[in-house]
Amino acid sequence: MPEVLVAKPREGKFTKNAARRVRVAGKIPAVLYGAGHEPVAIEVDPKAISKILFSETGHNSIFDVAIEGQAAAKAMIVDWQREPINDLLLHVDLKRIALDKTLRVKVRVKLLGIPVGVKASGGILDQVLREVEIECLPADIPGHIDVDASGLELFASLRVSDLPHSDKITYLNAEDATVAHVVSIREEVVAAPAGGEVAATDAAAATGEPEVAKKGKTDADATAKKPEAKK
Repeated sequence: MPEVLVAKPREGKFTKNAARRVRVAGKIPAVLYGAGHEPVAIEVDPKAISKILFSETGHNSIFDVAIEGQAAAKAMIVDWQREPINDLLLHVDLKRIALDKTLRVKVRVKLLGIPVGVKASGGILDQVLREVEIECLPADIPGHIDVDASGLELFASLRVSDLPHSDKITYLNAEDATVAHVVSIREEVVAAPAGGEVAATDAAAATGEPEVAKKGKTDADATAKKPEAKK
């Protein structure tokens, strides 16, 4: 990740034609705003933006934006747009930040270990919250939040209250919100049919093979419902 993102004032400012010319030249249009300053239309190198987005801290990275003729400003990426077919960056929004003021950001939750409920009971680990929202100073934003899930048994849950807590960050999600749990997949129990099919059901249960529900009428049903001939 670059420590300094070099930017250039964009000619034509916020017009669509100006943005198109920037893309044709191999750059992407961007806007820098916030901290009581007027929004500034700039152009930046898409490779530099991609390095930031794919870094360990991703869009929560803090870096300096150096604009020609202006003082460098601390900023972070708050929004970006990609072309859906070729996945090319089209636009990016940068926000000025003050290092002494708290921010609200979303941080990825990383589950560590294989739950005992998966190893011993054949369960499946389901991560409900992949990100949590926190509030902290810019310098205290973690790249991700690690939590040990190896002790989770079948039907047990990890909640926000189980995540690492400190006096540097405040969780904005409810403390009892489920982050992950171990669940099982149960097959639907088919009601046992009457009459001669009971034996077949018992045999299927004994062999562990699920009974296949039959569609259409059986011969017995057809005979029972066949109207009598008129005399």
